[in-house]
Amino acid sequence: MRRPTDICRRFVASTRAVAAIEFGMILPVLLLLFLGSYDAGRALAIDMKVRSATYTLAAITNQYTTIQSTDMQAIVGATSVVLAPYPSSPIVVVVSQLTISASGKATVSWSYSLNGTARSLGSTVTIPSALATPGSYLIYGEVSYTYTPSFGYFLTGPITLADNLYVTPRSSTCIVYVPQNGTTC
Repeated sequence: MRRPTDICRRFVASTRAVAAIEFGMILPVLLLLFLGSYDAGRALAIDMKVRSATYTLAAITNQYTTIQSTDMQAIVGATSVVLAPYPSSPIVVVVSQLTISASGKATVSWSYSLNGTARSLGSTVTIPSALATPGSYLIYGEVSYTYTPSFGYFLTGPITLADNLYVTPRSSTCIVYVPQNGTTC
């Protein structure tokens, strides 16, 4: 029978299978780094798609002079196409037209949302001062996406990726959204 001190001395002095033991100790860290980089890469790719979807939403909307309900559904539907191949179910799209008053205050003249809540008519929106041209209109596109990491869910939970963009109408001073405004801005 060997004494415990002899066993400890032999263990410390042994050089057999040291690489296997070190690999076994570092493997969980390597797996964590690999899975974390996978989730981070997907989150970055989706964030870039959200930015593209926001631009697409605003760029398509500002080309209209009058928008009907079917047009609006096609406009916001374009954001789902931009997000492909990622699922479009966690996306929230809001497109609004803002009216800039003589004092530079921006209020919502119409708003539409997909999978979310549209902005209230007449509500105030804070805009950059450089865009506050009295008597003008802005199209305000907002897209947000709730990304759920595959492996890091227990660390972070869902992550909301969002972007917004202001653009001016191209073909007219303002855009008429018939279901909310009738035939006037």
